[in-house]
Amino acid sequence: MTPPEAPDNKAGNAPPADSSCPRVTLNVMRKRAEFLAAARAKRQGTKTMMVQGRDRRDDDPGVRVGFTCSKKVGNAVARNRAKRRLRAVAREILPASGQPGWDYVLIGRAGETGQRPFDELRRDLSFALDRLRGRE
Repeated sequence: MTPPEAPDNKAGNAPPADSSCPRVTLNVMRKRAEFLAAARAKRQGTKTMMVQGRDRRDDDPGVRVGFTCSKKVGNAVARNRAKRRLRAVAREILPASGQPGWDYVLIGRAGETGQRPFDELRRDLSFALDRLRGRE
């Protein structure tokens, strides 16, 4: 078995840059006060997660996101798996569908976030973001 060839990036042979999604910076929230502010704002539940969203009303166009799972989700292994899946789906969906200047908190649900197929997680997050914006 031969190893794969390294890409030839010399003389303009580099692959084209992917410009299909807008460049929105995605920052992770870490402070309790940020999570509490999002908890007082809009929320939308789906089968796999609860999404809380709020407009920060500041000049920063970046999207901030936080992740949490309570002990109801399961032991540490189950909670970490659920949060990993939430992080992965947020990296895919929020840069294109998140509102600039908003904070989002994704909360895992017991028995659902860790086992649900990934494409359904994507659909659930997109649905929740549309509802938070007021679209149906």
